[in-house]
Amino acid sequence: MSVSPSIREVLARRIAGEIILSGKPGATMRKWRELFAVSQMSLSERMGLSSSVISDYESGRRKSPGAKFIRRFVLALLQIDEEKGSRFIREFSKLTSSPSMAVLDLREFPMPVRMEYLCKAINGEVVACKNKYVKEVSGYTVIDSKKAVEALSGLEYVQLFGATTERALVFTNVENGALPMMIIRVSSLKPRLVVFHQMKPDDYAIKLAEYEQIPLIYSAAPSIEQLVKSLRKLYRIALRIKLGRRIRPPPKISS
Repeated sequence: MSVSPSIREVLARRIAGEIILSGKPGATMRKWRELFAVSQMSLSERMGLSSSVISDYESGRRKSPGAKFIRRFVLALLQIDEEKGSRFIREFSKLTSSPSMAVLDLREFPMPVRMEYLCKAINGEVVACKNKYVKEVSGYTVIDSKKAVEALSGLEYVQLFGATTERALVFTNVENGALPMMIIRVSSLKPRLVVFHQMKPDDYAIKLAEYEQIPLIYSAAPSIEQLVKSLRKLYRIALRIKLGRRIRPPPKISS
């Protein structure tokens, strides 16, 4: 019996997220490799690398792996497990029932909203891809970055996009200036734009945004509550504009 693609995606995102978050990514890579019962030699052959490369990462002799390497690492583990009958993937599927609490607010705008209006609402400044032409967004998702990394799975990541990817992913509680962009970098789904709230993106985050050609915005909204309030107000404005003249006050009843 084949394994559902969604389960495979859940596991892939979980592994990638844990490696990205880890203070010792090499040790985390080794943990997952051993959980899959895959030797350094088998893994390196699947990735088309010398076995010393895997050994150097796991021992810390090499610097932290980039997003592209992490993606190759995860895919290689999954492919090897599938060839063995998906034993580990099936076991993991039993542990994926709890939903993530990372989403603070998620809405689809009644009509597309221009990017400059979104920036104005959240006191935002475009810091990457300033020349990238993004006219409008169709929705937004406000995400607790820390909770997202701790509990993010592939299925939950898909849920961040609501009805469309033509939206803004707004990250709050950002502790690592590049982490949200690294999550997006290793994912197949891409948002229209990304917002960091009260954490200025570092050079690496900006570099990843430029590579993906996704505008990156820094929001100086004073609090998460104010951020969400401003976005909801923007939603209500869009709703009033869409309804236009169909909104009528109730008629006065003559005495």
